[in-house]
Amino acid sequence: MSFGSGFMRKGPGILLLLVMTALLTGACREVPSTKTVAGRAEDQPPELLFYVGITMVAPIMDIATVIEQQEHCKISLTYGGSLHLQHSIRVNQQGDLYFPGEPEFLEPLLADGTVVETRSVGFNQGAILVPKGNPKGINNDLTQLRDNRYAVVVGAEKSGSVGLMTRKVLNKVGIYEAVLQNAVYLTTDSKGLSRALRDGDADLVLNWRAAAFHKDNQGLVELVELDPALAPREDLMLGLLRYSRHAEIVRRFMDYAVSPAGQAIFRAHGFLD
Repeated sequence: MSFGSGFMRKGPGILLLLVMTALLTGACREVPSTKTVAGRAEDQPPELLFYVGITMVAPIMDIATVIEQQEHCKISLTYGGSLHLQHSIRVNQQGDLYFPGEPEFLEPLLADGTVVETRSVGFNQGAILVPKGNPKGINNDLTQLRDNRYAVVVGAEKSGSVGLMTRKVLNKVGIYEAVLQNAVYLTTDSKGLSRALRDGDADLVLNWRAAAFHKDNQGLVELVELDPALAPREDLMLGLLRYSRHAEIVRRFMDYAVSPAGQAIFRAHGFLD
């Protein structure tokens, strides 16, 4: 599975590549089909589809592994920018669970009844990420993001939660437009921001704090915490979709996510203290 690559350069000829979501299918017990009941084989495992913001894929996969074994089911994840996922849910009108990176993306689906039940499982929080060793000596001053002495990559507002967080945080100090002008390019999600650091495209990025805990970034990036007054915690909410044909399994998934075992998983991935 791979993502396309693309960028937005400085100046008026800016281009933004939108990264497509990819499909992850979890492992599941194989059971031979025997008798057909209500359109599926009686012993065929139920299949569930979860829409997951890209930053939170790792803990959801860990919990999905547990639930697949307990429920003898198959859970597939489609992941990417939270806004793109929201659009996919509206168009496809199918699936079982939505897990965006900010509650703002969940609210309209709650309002129109698309999401019928939620659980709070942790938090997202903005932070500055830098390459390992912090070679440029970056601190938590957000104005460094508009300093043309530094290479900066920025999350695009129109694609996902990290871009929305970026706009909200930088607008608090009145530098959002200046930072966009200073950006080497825009990217669609937290994974693209982390890749920019690993590939040497950026000296610093404003990303979700939890990205520093991802296995692909461990030993390669460092976390610079921001003042919570500027980068407050954003609740992470699991949302049960009204289209789900396996709502009881989704509820058990959500119950596990808020249990001590599930919370330990979210903590290990940087979504809790």
